[in-house]
Amino acid sequence: MRVPAVIIVSFVIALLLNLNVKGRSIFRTIIYLPSIVPAVASAMIWMWLVNPDLGLINTVLSWLHLPTGNWLYSEGSVIPSVVITTLWGIGGTVIIFLAGLSGIPKQYYESIDVDGGGWYSKLRHITIPMVTPTIFFNTIMTIIGSFQVFNEAYILTQGGPNNKSLFYVFYLWRTGFRDTEMGYASALAWVLFVIILIFTFFVFKTSKSWVHYEGGERA
Repeated sequence: MRVPAVIIVSFVIALLLNLNVKGRSIFRTIIYLPSIVPAVASAMIWMWLVNPDLGLINTVLSWLHLPTGNWLYSEGSVIPSVVITTLWGIGGTVIIFLAGLSGIPKQYYESIDVDGGGWYSKLRHITIPMVTPTIFFNTIMTIIGSFQVFNEAYILTQGGPNNKSLFYVFYLWRTGFRDTEMGYASALAWVLFVIILIFTFFVFKTSKSWVHYEGGERA
């Protein structure tokens, strides 16, 4: 759930920040700032925002006469809530997408304009194919980061409710440092390494069919 959410949201934000509008640098700074906020500070902000009784999100939903939620305190909504909190720090991914977008030659878009194409033709036939190497890189890094989620589980949920947010790295930490089962925790770490290796290898193998480099070469 987290990987497609991070990739899609980051890409859309990067497309918007790549537009030639006034104050573009200010918007880029605003998007990137949350990614440098300390993890504990970010967690405390989100704990207040999603508080079922006093949180800003439920307060705004009540004002709009929309249904509220328990967010981190409900088994059904804890995982989507954690995913949303992780989207707070996607500024680094957005910056990488912006770097990929800035490397697309302008004459490609000009050729679409000459042929009478619109923004959709530019997005489908130029932007997405030309930025696939960047999508590939961000996908790999997001997959690795998703398997290593720890701060959110440790600070926000403690693995609850009913172990619904007991992420792998948090379980590994709890096994090794709280239950002092270092041997089992070491085995869990090796299993995590193998899982990440398998997913990374799979993405590398499948990238041959969809990652395109300038000049017509593929991955």
